[in-house]
Amino acid sequence: MLRLFCHFSYLQKWDFSHLWQIKNTIKKINLLSAELGKIIISNSVIISFVCIFAIFLLPIPTFAVPNEPITLTWELLQERVKTPILRDGNLTVDLKKMVIDLRPENAIFRDNFYQLLRKELQRTGATALGLDLSNSVIEGDFYGSDLGLRTPLYAQGIAQIFTHTEQQQLESLRSICLQSLARAFPNAKDCKSLLNNQSNNSSSIAVFRGALIMVGSRFNGEVKFPNTFFLQPVNAQGANFLKPTNWDESRFGRTVSFSGAIFHALSSFEGSIFFEKANFQNIKFLDAANFQGDVFCDDVKFNQGKFQQVVRFNSSYWQKKADFSSAIFNNQVNFNQVNFHQSLLMKDAIFKQALIFRESEFNESVDLQSASILNQADFSDVKFAETAFLNVSGLVFNSNQAKILGNVGEIGKKLIVLRLRGNQNILRNLSQNFRLQQQVSDANQLEYTKQRLRLIELSHQLLAININTAAVNRLINLGFSATQAAEINQYRQIKHFRNISELLVLPDVDLEIYNQLRERIIATEPLVFSGWVVKSLNWLLLSLLLLLSGYGTNFWLVFGVGGVVISCFGVLFWLVDRCRRLSPVAIIPRYYETVCILLSFIGSISGSLLAIFRNSGSPWLTLLCLFMIIFPLPGILLWRLYKQGRYHDLMDVSYFREDGTLRQLRLLIGRLPVIPRNPSFRERYMPLLWDRCWNWLNYYDFSLNNLVRLGFNDIRLRDEHLPGIISILAWYQWSLGLLYIILAGWTLSRTIPGLNLLIYLK
Repeated sequence: MLRLFCHFSYLQKWDFSHLWQIKNTIKKINLLSAELGKIIISNSVIISFVCIFAIFLLPIPTFAVPNEPITLTWELLQERVKTPILRDGNLTVDLKKMVIDLRPENAIFRDNFYQLLRKELQRTGATALGLDLSNSVIEGDFYGSDLGLRTPLYAQGIAQIFTHTEQQQLESLRSICLQSLARAFPNAKDCKSLLNNQSNNSSSIAVFRGALIMVGSRFNGEVKFPNTFFLQPVNAQGANFLKPTNWDESRFGRTVSFSGAIFHALSSFEGSIFFEKANFQNIKFLDAANFQGDVFCDDVKFNQGKFQQVVRFNSSYWQKKADFSSAIFNNQVNFNQVNFHQSLLMKDAIFKQALIFRESEFNESVDLQSASILNQADFSDVKFAETAFLNVSGLVFNSNQAKILGNVGEIGKKLIVLRLRGNQNILRNLSQNFRLQQQVSDANQLEYTKQRLRLIELSHQLLAININTAAVNRLINLGFSATQAAEINQYRQIKHFRNISELLVLPDVDLEIYNQLRERIIATEPLVFSGWVVKSLNWLLLSLLLLLSGYGTNFWLVFGVGGVVISCFGVLFWLVDRCRRLSPVAIIPRYYETVCILLSFIGSISGSLLAIFRNSGSPWLTLLCLFMIIFPLPGILLWRLYKQGRYHDLMDVSYFREDGTLRQLRLLIGRLPVIPRNPSFRERYMPLLWDRCWNWLNYYDFSLNNLVRLGFNDIRLRDEHLPGIISILAWYQWSLGLLYIILAGWTLSRTIPGLNLLIYLK
């Protein structure tokens, strides 16, 4: 009971002397507790009830009473204007936590309100006066532009009123207007006036010299700040705008913050310019929002914003980063003819209706990672810089319900994912999306991207160190300490690591060493030798398909590869047939023939290389692959042939024979490179005529026949007095031709829409 008395005596600020007397009295009562126990208990109960009853009767302390808004009167307004407060280093008229009635029925106060504030806020001098409306309720329409200083937009008019710093801010508007000329002639009146540079044609603008603070304010009427230049920051965090707001052609010279603000009705920022950072984080637009023609000179944040109705950013210009991460768009959002100079972030954003970027320009990346496109994303006629791309890793997209549109042959090259794991489904959906629109090249490009990522994954599995099987010494050499390696070894004896992130469970493995080695290690089940061989063969086959055909997605690449093979083997066959020996009797080609074969080789190989460099993702690796296919074996055989020499009959007769009965373009599917042994074929197939000036064309014809089974003449090797090395060369190219025909046919089936439908028809 003593503690209870002390507690309530403290709340009611009782005198401590009285408290000490009560304490002594209670001690005396306790000494007589044996005789007067019942009386003490009854008194204690009564005292408890009295204390509880006193809590409800006594007045509540002043600090517990909530601060209610004060109605702004004319006298209070005059007092606040005369005694501005210092906030963030600036003098500010303090109208916080007030109810400001600007309705027509309160016309006298409304007129006096604007007149007095206009007079004070427009006062010239070195110090500008700001306005603080934080947590206030404004009834009726708020004409904010009427509080600004109306000034003409020409140099002489500006210089007479503003300080040097303010003049520089106003003059910066001219540079923005000049930049806008590169896109289109500006429609804003102030830009037209500045570009005309004539005082008689100049327009005026309302200049708000001080800071404008509206944190938590509630505007029950319309808010109008059209054609206003804010020279100081605008802070409207958590503000509530119940009626339409008009910020058209406003210029925000300092930072702007509408973080957490709620716009219940139409809000328009059309033609506005934001010179510094603009923060619209966690904003809510419950009605349409209009940002058409805006210029954002610094970073802009719309992340976590919610847009209930149509949003328009058409013809806007973003010089720095634009952040729409985790934003929710419940209706259509338009970015038509928009220029993004830096990256656009839309990570985790949700687009329930159409997302339109028609005729926009991207100079850097567009991050759609983990975003949700539930209706349509239109990238038609979009211009991408060479380094620009669309990051669609983890994109939520269903090709049966939504669509992604873009220029044929372009949009597919700009869609990328960071890794294959976790993105196979989105790549499949995107590929299906383009096939339904008959954009086969874009669908194939996504298939190429998928297989390229698969190759990277296979390479990592083959080259990275498996922490489930690596010896302790190897782990130490990799970069782990001896303690860490021992701990890894102890852990894997109990169970294998399922992924490398489980390393962080170990006490001695820190995040730094994990980040250093994560690209050099893997965690998989131990592989037997046969499994490693199978993976290696898969890697080799996939590498060849990607380098030589773009995984069956690029016929022009296949065409270039075939051109290189035909040209090289054509010259090779000409060399072994026409350059036989120098002595005792020289058997060499004529000068004219040599010049023709070399010039034709240079021309054909140049066209083939051009096709490879224009269509291959890694042209130098493609050429290296072709070099390994064409030159090692034929080079060894050619060196062997000339080293041992040739000593056989018919030395002065060509090794090659042509069908003399028919001369036409033929497709020879079952043709073999050597004529049959039947003597009747020797009469039918006649030796090439070395003395003809066009004879060098026959060697290209033979190479074409050997590779693609197509030629103008049926040219084959003779079956007698033929060096075995030459026969091996012909059969080697013939074998390559089988593989090339399969590769070309597979590529055609994936790139020609008619054939493609036979394979990918749903």
